[in-house]
Amino acid sequence: MCGRFTLTVTWEELMNHFLIDAESLPPFHTPKYNVAPTQMVAAVIHDGRSRRIGQLRWGLIPSWAKDASAAAKMINARSETLENKPAYKTPFLRKRCLIPADSFYEWKKQDALKIPYRICRKDGGIFSMAGLYDIWTAPDGSRVSSCTVITTTPNQLMEPIHNRMPVILDREHEDLWLNRNASADELKSLLIPYPDDDMQAVRVSMTVNSVRNDSPECIQSVTEE
Repeated sequence: MCGRFTLTVTWEELMNHFLIDAESLPPFHTPKYNVAPTQMVAAVIHDGRSRRIGQLRWGLIPSWAKDASAAAKMINARSETLENKPAYKTPFLRKRCLIPADSFYEWKKQDALKIPYRICRKDGGIFSMAGLYDIWTAPDGSRVSSCTVITTTPNQLMEPIHNRMPVILDREHEDLWLNRNASADELKSLLIPYPDDDMQAVRVSMTVNSVRNDSPECIQSVTEE
């Protein structure tokens, strides 16, 4: 699964990576070291003319939901069942997004402990997780835009740590993922594990275990015992 991630870059770096005009809207992003479910996350969509960046609440609320109670359980969507699950079927075809990150966390079971690891590109660069979004209207008329991260089977690096990982898109595939005219078969071809030879997993401090902690200490490596 993917239950925590980081986006430690600056606003300018984020906008430059996705080729979005930094002067087109006021900055909303600051470096994040421990992004958790139900928080607002940066997301990129395509409006038919150009890319747009904004914030979505992490934890999908389907447009047809009666309430928001299930959102915390819908932070991830399994790639294998996107076309079968009512909450994901329509967003998969019509409401796809990129969720920027520069690493994600996963916990490896070791005896009675769960050891946190930070998984990132070897070059430390930004990457895009494949996401879906939807817009829900609450009983009071307010609108909530929310998202979920799509997961797939693990690559060889992730396999000893966890049995799922987020779908990370090659940069050349980002436009296809956002393309409103892409076919289901084209989209499904992208839902594969990211190459393990381009990634690294680093054991980090237990500091990251608490969602209250959001500082550079969360990404500091610790010595393997």
